[in-house]
Amino acid sequence: MKTPWIAAALTGAIMTGCTAMDEMPQPGEGRALFQENCAVCHGAEARGDGPMADGLDKKPADLTRIAARNGGSFPRAEVLSLIDGYARSDLEGPGMPEFGELLKGDLVPLDTGDGILTPTPRKLVALMEYLESIQTGQ
Repeated sequence: MKTPWIAAALTGAIMTGCTAMDEMPQPGEGRALFQENCAVCHGAEARGDGPMADGLDKKPADLTRIAARNGGSFPRAEVLSLIDGYARSDLEGPGMPEFGELLKGDLVPLDTGDGILTPTPRKLVALMEYLESIQTGQ
């Protein structure tokens, strides 16, 4: 029966590396990061129609339909992995670039749906939360 106590202690230890909860990303922060890093390919409205989209071998995804493509659920962990580069493979060929700058800076606690708060780069969380906020139903 020591497991819950141990889990709580570990979570507390991990969270000490995070910024305070009141320093979670603000709503406009993710949109600004998107416009700065993603809009050139995905478009200002995230529909895959950015100015560089026509020149790419693989058309950028419509990011407003992530949840629709996943049965109505926004896959937070998967989206984070796609943004930070961990889910991409060299075997797939050139595609979305890696955004190392999004991995730098403060860490904030994030639950991706498994009930576990994980220290995650603030900018990465802000961008993911912005993408989650722009999901359309159809």
